[in-house]
Parts: sequence; C-alpha cells; structure tokens
Amino acid sequence: MMEGMLIIDKPGGISSAKVVFEIKKALNLNKAGHTGTLDPFATGVLLVCLNSATKKAKYFSNLDKTYAGTMILGISTDTQDLTGRILRVNSVKDYKLTFDDMKIVFKKFQGDIWQTPPMFSALKSKGQPLYRLARKGIEVKVNPRKIKIFQLDLLEMSWDKYPTIHFIVHCSKGTYIRTLCHDIGEYLGLGAYLANLRRVAIGKISIKQSIPLNDFLRLDRENQKNYILPCNTPLNDIL
Repeated sequence: MMEGMLIIDKPGGISSAKVVFEIKKALNLNKAGHTGTLDPFATGVLLVCLNSATKKAKYFSNLDKTYAGTMILGISTDTQDLTGRILRVNSVKDYKLTFDDMKIVFKKFQGDIWQTPPMFSALKSKGQPLYRLARKGIEVKVNPRKIKIFQLDLLEMSWDKYPTIHFIVHCSKGTYIRTLCHDIGEYLGLGAYLANLRRVAIGKISIKQSIPLNDFLRLDRENQKNYILPCNTPLNDIL
C-alpha cells in the first residue's frame, strides 16, 4: 500500500480538496488528506498525507506558515480578496503614503494580535460553514482570536490607480492573510483586499521541496513514488 506524504505546489483556480481528490484518484488511494487549506485562487505548498500518514496531519497543520502576498489599497470586498464583491472604493490619488510609512504600519501588525475570522471562511456556526451563511446574506457573530505575526516584511510598493503592496508574512496557524490585509486597510482608513497569495513554507518545509501538481500527475507511477516521503521518515529530516 502506498503511504507517506507529498509536498505539492498547488496551482491557482482549484480547491485544496480537489488537489487531494486528483492525487487520491491518480494513486488509487484508500485515504488522503491535506494539512491546511489554501483558497482556490491561492498557490503554493500543500502537504498531502497518503493512507495511514493522515494520522500525522494534525501535527503539520499546527505548524506556522509563510506567505508571499499582494494587497491593493483603496478597495474593500466582502470576501476580503480578489474574488469578492466590491463594497467600497476610496480615492487614494492624493493620499501621501510612502514606502517608509507602510513599513511603520506593518510594524503595528507584528507580534500577538487579535483577528476576527471572515464570514467567507470554512469555520462553522452550529454545524454550518460560515461561507454558506454569507452567501445567503446571513451574518453571525464571529469571535476574534489571538494569532501571532512573527514577521511582516514590505517588499515593494508601486502606484498605479491604486497602491499595490507586495509583502512576506510569517505567521501562526489560523491566520487569515486576507483579513490581515483588510485590517491594515481599515487602519489606514483606505480599505484593502488580498490580490495574490502564495504559501512558500509550512514550518521549514519550503516551496523548493515541492512539485507542481500537474507535473506530478503527468509522471508514471514509479516516478511518482520518488516524490512520496515514507511514513517512517524522521520529522527532523523533513523539517
């Protein structure tokens, strides 16, 4: 029986569950699961556990994450990302915001902070996923929770019609990057949404160790096995 873990580079435009389904079908597995959802538009590291290796999923899901992202200032959406309905547009043409200003703002969002998960999320209320309630126009109270932003680095800032902010964030489990962008936008009084997201690491597992999903699926079975980390691989060798 094929067992172990795959480090997949998830493509955009596909859900994390669909990635697992494609791998499960390709390898003819009895059981498979991932260790942390990426939104369909997001790309990057997705750990897929095969058969009995699913018992290790909880450990990996608790690891911190690192993302490369892009936010757009001046526009707010109901999902807090590029897939949502626009709620508000603010003119930022005359807003004097420099690279150094943004670095100071970013410092305010580092360390232990409170974050309220978005309605468009897989969290549940009375057994119902919040995103299903949100699609029906139903809002429920979502309690804020403490997360940790270990590092938030401003990489680049460019001005078009709206400011585009490129950043790297290293954060604890349970952090919503789109909510982080939203909260930064609210702090500035401008609004913001997450325009692009790529997970580049889970713990010390890097995107450099991954294989793109489509590349993996094109391999024959014997070559696919070369990318599966066996269940008895010591965690120190992975991390």
